[in-house]
Amino acid sequence: MIETIVFDVGETLTKDDRQWAAWADWLQVPRHTVSALVGAVVAQGGDGQDALRLVSPDMDIASAHQAREAAGRGEHLGEGDLYPDVRPALGSLHKLGVRVIIAGNGTARAAELLRDLDLPVDLVVTSGDWGVAKPDPAFFTRVLEVAQAGPRETLYVGDHPAHDVFPAKQAGLRTAHIRRGPWGHLWADDPSVADAADWQIGSLTALPALMGH
Repeated sequence: MIETIVFDVGETLTKDDRQWAAWADWLQVPRHTVSALVGAVVAQGGDGQDALRLVSPDMDIASAHQAREAAGRGEHLGEGDLYPDVRPALGSLHKLGVRVIIAGNGTARAAELLRDLDLPVDLVVTSGDWGVAKPDPAFFTRVLEVAQAGPRETLYVGDHPAHDVFPAKQAGLRTAHIRRGPWGHLWADDPSVADAADWQIGSLTALPALMGH
């Protein structure tokens, strides 16, 4: 029986549209250019930072993050960045007595912004808080520490096979792959994902029905 559900952040709970648009504006290229490059590198198995390096090969992304913050153009996260099923699904799980955690890759600032949204969750942490990022197995060791449940009683929900489903499965957790965002849609029908995921879902509202499993 599932006692704890842990959620990835980007393209599981939040849309990445604003993030890529902000980077395009900062790099002074059309927003469609960055969006198209993200799609291209996803199809090749890369990630969004690879797309930024295609636009600006010499850019140090960490330094660029700091420069954006200093210019008042740093990270932002608001209610409109949440997928519409997030609050209803998290609220329903909380009412069922499930421990609900948000734990994904992101800066410590991203964690602060998520906490400011006052979502119905027990804990919000990011890789920036922990100093270790997915898919490092140590990230999922930390997940299990805060889950307060055994691996088979803990469900990790995410869109990215290589960052979410596969490493969580290797750590012994149960997994749900959501068909959402570029990674979620692209890999949804891949046999390896179907084999690794305990469940494949199209909406977070499907989760409460799984709690007896």
